[in-house]
Amino acid sequence: MNTDDEPERTFAAMPPAHGRGFASSWWGQAWLRALEETALDGQQLKRGRLLAREGRVGAVSVRPGRVTAVVQDRDGTAYRGDVLLQRLSAREWDRFLDMASERSGHIAALLDREMPTHLVEDAAAAGVHLLPGIGDLEPECGCEAWDHCPHTGALCYQVARLLDQDPFVLLLLRGRSERQLLDELQVRSAARVVRAPRDEGASGASGPPSGIRADEAFAARDILPPLPAPPPLPQAPGSPPSLETETGPMADVDPGALELLAADSTVRAFAMLADALADGHALRPPAPDLTPDQDAVRLVSATRPDTRTLARVAAASGRQRADLDAAVSAWRFGGASALAVYDEEWAPGPHELARARAALAAAWEDGDAPRLRPSHNRWTVVGAGTQLRYGRDGRWWPYRRERGRWVPAGPAGEDPAGVLAGVSTAADGEA
Repeated sequence: MNTDDEPERTFAAMPPAHGRGFASSWWGQAWLRALEETALDGQQLKRGRLLAREGRVGAVSVRPGRVTAVVQDRDGTAYRGDVLLQRLSAREWDRFLDMASERSGHIAALLDREMPTHLVEDAAAAGVHLLPGIGDLEPECGCEAWDHCPHTGALCYQVARLLDQDPFVLLLLRGRSERQLLDELQVRSAARVVRAPRDEGASGASGPPSGIRADEAFAARDILPPLPAPPPLPQAPGSPPSLETETGPMADVDPGALELLAADSTVRAFAMLADALADGHALRPPAPDLTPDQDAVRLVSATRPDTRTLARVAAASGRQRADLDAAVSAWRFGGASALAVYDEEWAPGPHELARARAALAAAWEDGDAPRLRPSHNRWTVVGAGTQLRYGRDGRWWPYRRERGRWVPAGPAGEDPAGVLAGVSTAADGEA
């Protein structure tokens, strides 16, 4: 029986997860690391991952200290699996709430369903460990296994998907519901706002008032009057000015190239405005500057220039036309990260290589894996004309051989089997 002292949330059974990883957020991946570094039997986890991927985990119940679901084996037998995680003590919650209420960015991140690394780091500095570590996820299952079995493993993989969507799931496991947390943060933030003018008066500081930081005002939006609504985003980028004038261009000015740059400026301005109006913009770091070669590929991807201008861009970037076409294809699949994977052939170090091999070994059931011929960070499927490339960020990128050249064939993924299956499916459809 659930009580107010023991809040509970129940999540409906999730659909199968074919061809995708179980966690894309860094905190979801930290949850899985705690599982995979704790379990003693990797084969049991592999079976659990398969059960979760096939959608055999029922509704998931989350309450302080425990997550529960019924998991169905492939033979139809159902088992109740529980995973236990120690709750935070009242003193630990007090330290966490004090820390979060003093840093407006933390409140804003939680309200946006984000758990930035600096929130977890600041909590750890206050002696509060939010994410589980090795040995923190304790299994209990009706199959009476003493370690993580396929059923508790499948439950943990499903919880990672829930954590991606809502980090409050983890905070509920640690002992506080979303409503409790937000109410307590609001009380402490309000007390802080009221206390600040009194503290400033007592200090006897002189000079003009310092005002309130914009991010603090935004984070306190449940306490202070709301900010005005941002302007609406236009439906499409604006049109660049026309270059058709009575005066002809100077000898060293190419009107086609100038029109291309003007069109690109409108596209970039529109993208920057859309990003500025998107949720969580203030919490994202600025994008790194592009190199001239990266910007040339981006320019072609965004503007689709005519043949003459395209030839100029290819010559300026030092790429052959076919090479530029493939680079543009990579950019459209994943920007600068995808372009780096297309251009670079690098030798993974021992740590990266071990992680890549472990991902490949875990991706297929025994006997189902294709024959892969490795070369640095590239694994070519023998006799299939397909290839997996391993990025420096640990993701896998699909490639296909066309006219004697390896070309990008899709976006990246965490699961090499799913990425490769996507290439094979696309090839079958084209055939």
